[in-house]
Amino acid sequence: MQHPSLPGFTVAARGGAAIVALTAMAGLAVQVDASIAQTGSVGAALWTMLLYFTIWTNMAVAISFAVVAMGRRVSAHWLGGVLLAILLVGIIYGLLLRGLLSLSGGALLADTLLHKVTPLLAPLWWIAFAPKGRLGWRDPWIWAMFPAAYLPYALVRGAMEGRYAYPFIDVARFGAGQVAINVVVIAIGFVAAGLALVWIDRRAGARG
Repeated sequence: MQHPSLPGFTVAARGGAAIVALTAMAGLAVQVDASIAQTGSVGAALWTMLLYFTIWTNMAVAISFAVVAMGRRVSAHWLGGVLLAILLVGIIYGLLLRGLLSLSGGALLADTLLHKVTPLLAPLWWIAFAPKGRLGWRDPWIWAMFPAAYLPYALVRGAMEGRYAYPFIDVARFGAGQVAINVVVIAIGFVAAGLALVWIDRRAGARG
């Protein structure tokens, strides 16, 4: 089943998408600079950054919203998945990660842009500009493939490097059983949020 593509957007919608894309890009650029200062090389900085779901998701946001800003058609299914992923970034950060690290300078700015500003701007854009009524009830299960694919990658890298991206998947610290419980709880929350997004989309579409 093919998912519908979003139609051409107004100038305001494209401008808003450009702001979202530029915010994500700025956060990524500042994070690269901060990581280079910490690791000493571009390669090491990029390798370190790619450990994090936050980075992968902000890259998806930057690319997807840049495409919208350029006036190209985008799958409603794809954009909904990107939106849900960046919402997960913001929610997990706010509930589980905020305050764990003491940051300053560029690292603090990157943290703010990637974990707070972009996760706020993307859903605001979707509410204001995205055509509604195009998502289906199977979509959340397809969207869940993104974090599901990230998890084994993060676990393997964590085991190999002795450093896990996030404390709730730290097998060395909490054990496989507790990490499995953490993952299941987050997965249930992710799918539930996806179903809520589809419900909102369909209700808004029905209203016109």
